[in-house]
Amino acid sequence: MYRGDLPPAEVFDRLKANANAVLIDVRTQPEWTFVGLPQVDRLVRVAWQVYPMMDINAKFVDDVKAMGLAPDTEIFLICRSGARSASAATALTNAGFSNCWNVAQGFEGVKDASGHRSNTNGWKYAGLPWTQS
Repeated sequence: MYRGDLPPAEVFDRLKANANAVLIDVRTQPEWTFVGLPQVDRLVRVAWQVYPMMDINAKFVDDVKAMGLAPDTEIFLICRSGARSASAATALTNAGFSNCWNVAQGFEGVKDASGHRSNTNGWKYAGLPWTQS
């Protein structure tokens, strides 16, 4: 099991405090392009699932290992709502990374009563820096 779930604001503060920490965005290319990205130093994009079929990316762990991170590097994983990133954090932990954290609520957060995201919680809702192409 990965280390735990942290709210976006705490992750942002921990990224600022630890120059070795990394934020891995595990969403897909279309999400990065059309929804936006957290705007932080040391942001890495490695998709957990392969678009459009959404099969698990069999190379995910190998792609992260290829980055040369130490096994105890503080790694935060983020997706849309926190579900895919939890699975990715578990996979990295099982592969020997000992300091993996899931960004609870993800980038867009859960849906509100109208079925819309970014209105209840998540990175964007918290007012943390982000960019969109």
